[in-house]
Amino acid sequence: MKYYASLLQKKFRLAENKFLVEGEKVVAEGLHSNYECEIIFITPKFLEEEKEYLKQIKSSNTKTEILKSVDFRRITDTLSPEGIVAVFIRKAKRPDFLSVNDSLVVYLEDITDPGNLGTIIRNCDWFGIKNLFLSKTSAEVFNPKVIRASMGSVFHINIFEDVSLGEISELKKKNYEFVTGDLTGENVYEFKKEERTILFLANETHGPSNELLSLSDRRLVIPGNGKAESLNVASASAVILSELSK
Repeated sequence: MKYYASLLQKKFRLAENKFLVEGEKVVAEGLHSNYECEIIFITPKFLEEEKEYLKQIKSSNTKTEILKSVDFRRITDTLSPEGIVAVFIRKAKRPDFLSVNDSLVVYLEDITDPGNLGTIIRNCDWFGIKNLFLSKTSAEVFNPKVIRASMGSVFHINIFEDVSLGEISELKKKNYEFVTGDLTGENVYEFKKEERTILFLANETHGPSNELLSLSDRRLVIPGNGKAESLNVASASAVILSELSK
């Protein structure tokens, strides 16, 4: 239990190439993905109340162990755990992002809040984004808070971590237009997207870096009528992706 509890910390997740997933829905999403599940832990209460769900788990032939509540709490970081935690193995090899050929992909610069990152991942999944790039300064994808906020969408799309702006700029050779969400720019509702577009979203407090702005071909703004200074970046991502994915 000490070993699996250590996976609540980033350094051990990276060292062991494993991560924890909590909750019925998110565990189910993981089991139906191409990620390998090492083991599932459940509480006696979950065993008693979720017999139908556990039948589905048995069909996956994944090792399952029952833990006392006091032991179970050692591997969860939620105040009211649902009674199920699974251990998944990270993919060993980072895919070649230069092979990406989709009409719309997303790059996140310095999105440090796990809740925002998870919600943006979920939004990308909803709007059909298949490939998402993260800067080195963004939150870790397999942080439990990110996984929960994504509601399992981390299992549905390709997520490339630690991608620098220098690396992503190589995609300009494939005729990608670089479009950045900013407080100054073209009205997103009047924007005409090119055949291939990379949407850049940045830290809502600091905004896009100067390096990103220098790489950008165009900037987009969501016009507002109220007194709020700006939109939360996760909320903004939903609005912009809704327009650009039409």
